[in-house]
Amino acid sequence: MTKKETILKIKEVFDKVYSDAKCSLDFSTPHELLVAVQLSAQCTDARVNIVTKELFKKYTSVYDFAQANEEELCAIIKPCGFFRTKGKNIIASSKKIISDFGGNVPNNMEDLLSLAGVGRKTANLILGDVYGIPGLVIDTHAIRLTNRIGLVNEKDPVKIEFALKKIVPSDYQTRFCHQLVYHGRAICNAAKPVCTSCPISHLCKKKNVKKFI
Repeated sequence: MTKKETILKIKEVFDKVYSDAKCSLDFSTPHELLVAVQLSAQCTDARVNIVTKELFKKYTSVYDFAQANEEELCAIIKPCGFFRTKGKNIIASSKKIISDFGGNVPNNMEDLLSLAGVGRKTANLILGDVYGIPGLVIDTHAIRLTNRIGLVNEKDPVKIEFALKKIVPSDYQTRFCHQLVYHGRAICNAAKPVCTSCPISHLCKKKNVKKFI
């Protein structure tokens, strides 16, 4: 079976098991998603959602964030870790969105990557969840699962992204990554994957490997 065929088989299963898979960050505007993703670096989505519940009440637009007092902003986002760097990036990216993009979060990779604190993972999430543009979000779940399944043999997120682009249908890329997160949390966790309960174990090339990635 080719890797493209494996992906289609996985899709059949995941679309049934994880039919409700979506971004686990809470947001109501494109800019709120951008801020939430910036805060999620080395922090759980659950904690980010707790923090942004207060944050988005105080700062209701990109203009509020651009004009924010850095110390006040950092005090709110402190539980997310690396709060000073994240605070600077949120303010800087908000200012650039206003000055360069008319207050609108960009809808293309090049412009998104020009924003402070935005890498390919964040950009692809924005493109997929906000603008419906195909993109692969290569987070820790995607890295771990795609290697375990045997779809890739890479640790570098960018190399994984471009390898998956060759085998994952464009209209499935965003959903696939969300489904990987759901599967990674429910079954294929980092410490001890529950292979006996895995709905795609028959498609996994590393199900019998004792030492998991």
